[in-house]
Amino acid sequence: MPTSVTSRPSTSNDLGPSGRGRIRGITLGITTAAAALGSAELVAGLARGFASPITQVGNRVIDHVPVWLKTFAIRTFGTHDKQVLLASVYAILLVFAAIIGLLSRRHRNIALGGIALFGVVGAAAALAGVGGATAAVPSVVGGIVGVVTLHLLAGRTWGRSTEVVGVPSPVPSRRAFLGLTAAVTAAGLLAGAGGRQLRTRFNAAVDRAKIVLPKARKPLAPLDIAKVQAKADGITPFITPNKSFYRIDTALDVPQVAIADWKLDVSGMVDSPLSFTYDELINRDLVEVDVTLSCVSNELGGILAGTARWLGVPLKELLDEAGVSKRADQLVGRSVDGYTCGFPVSAATDGRTAMVAVGMNGEPLPVEHGFPARLVVAGLYGYVSATKWLTEVKLTRFDQFEQYWVPRGYADRAPIKTFSRIDTPKPLTSIPAGAHAIAGVAWAQTRGISKVEVSIDNGPWQQSTLADAPNKETWRQWMIPAQLSSGRHTITCRATDGTGAIQTEQRVEPLPDGATGWHSVVVLVA
Repeated sequence: MPTSVTSRPSTSNDLGPSGRGRIRGITLGITTAAAALGSAELVAGLARGFASPITQVGNRVIDHVPVWLKTFAIRTFGTHDKQVLLASVYAILLVFAAIIGLLSRRHRNIALGGIALFGVVGAAAALAGVGGATAAVPSVVGGIVGVVTLHLLAGRTWGRSTEVVGVPSPVPSRRAFLGLTAAVTAAGLLAGAGGRQLRTRFNAAVDRAKIVLPKARKPLAPLDIAKVQAKADGITPFITPNKSFYRIDTALDVPQVAIADWKLDVSGMVDSPLSFTYDELINRDLVEVDVTLSCVSNELGGILAGTARWLGVPLKELLDEAGVSKRADQLVGRSVDGYTCGFPVSAATDGRTAMVAVGMNGEPLPVEHGFPARLVVAGLYGYVSATKWLTEVKLTRFDQFEQYWVPRGYADRAPIKTFSRIDTPKPLTSIPAGAHAIAGVAWAQTRGISKVEVSIDNGPWQQSTLADAPNKETWRQWMIPAQLSSGRHTITCRATDGTGAIQTEQRVEPLPDGATGWHSVVVLVA
């Protein structure tokens, strides 16, 4: 008697090999993430006050990352640390999305809750920033779109829940599934790209391009490069071009400040609080000065330093107009994104360069370097003094306010230490035997550099020839000729500042107030 075979419709549990179901789940999760992120980015492009959830989450990561990890990132990736952070956020999001997609097959409600969490985290990150509730709108929209997308796609992919409907629906074919997810993913990517394009409307470079800065009341003469530049191939240019100037800050997305909306407040412990528009600020008497800035994260031999010709308003003039309380001992600069720097009030009044800068190397501040205005204070590491995208100068006390980096383990006072660096020859390079120029830069802002010495293979210290420096607030270039024989050689340098103090040999890490030690390079001479 023949055996009868009864066919039954495909259900949500009939996806064949388990690998096929996993692939569908991962694809479903990534598609949902694309829709959620794309819609959030599109909404973020509709208004200046809105913010990308990825940017907001990344900013909160920067705020709370352990100091050792921040130091590792800068040491390893340098000025590319933010790109690495963004890539890491996207990678974690992809993994999270894949897990959500897998859960959606048998734990639909948990998966929907997980996608809703995406919106909650983004909104919470935005609310913790300076944009307020408005900045959270894109994350909320993205979360809603994500939940709806996952609900609809999961119903089509796995079938409707038997608890809700009673009878499962058929599972779509592979072709239908790929077509559906590809369409939704493409729509999400297009929405995200559209949002990014919309945000270019708020690009501060448009305002910057319209600005013609007034001349300084006493313009500096052009630098005599022949005198300030050491004669050696491979040495750093004395003036650092704007495009090459190092950038280390906490801003994941460069703030785009509209000139029409910007103002600078002088507030806190002052007799008369002041407020300036951009036009009011640049129409004051401006001064011009050459100053070297350096980052506290600079390692021995590091390149996180640069020299520029700055144009701006002396900070002391603004403080004198406001009338600083005798009790105030800290000046805090606040950025439009909420970041704060803080340094002694005395550094703004003791004769060193301390200014609200509006120009850099003959042009308005580049957007990534603080446009429309920033603080420049000679002799202090940037983390306590160099507030970019400045919007407030507040007078307070060290015992009443801790600037951004102090709770994270850095010192509240950070005068720059004497530092010297070998630029040429480069470490671990192979060079022919014979005559070579050993050259580099040294700095000790506000004290100046009086001498740089070089030792080869722990031999006696030899004094180099110093190029000129326009003032004590810039680095100084040095060079010494040397005959190098075949073999492996270690070259070490040390500087003496203008007070006669020799750069310390003791090696310490940048945390909490700057690295010390002598810079050495090893070269291979053929």
